[in-house]
Amino acid sequence: MSQVHTIIKRPILTEKATTAREATNTYTFRVVSNATKVQIRQAVESIFSVHVKSVRTVNVPSRPKRQGAFQGRRSGWKKAYVSLRAGETIALIENI
Repeated sequence: MSQVHTIIKRPILTEKATTAREATNTYTFRVVSNATKVQIRQAVESIFSVHVKSVRTVNVPSRPKRQGAFQGRRSGWKKAYVSLRAGETIALIENI
């Protein structure tokens, strides 16, 4: 497996992500926390054979998590919003 396949962990398939995909052709991915926008762009373009218009990233902070008397923290992670050129789609995500 090459370097670009380790950048993107998985797509985010929530209602908000689906609305963004349909309205603005923006796909949402969970990515490794040290990935840069350039690396995310290269990974999406090489894996899905599309042209990326822009990449925006968000560092989602960790949160406290509790189950009964046990306390812990949910890990923080990085989210990437990837906008594609008009008319292009990622077929694997569209079919889900």
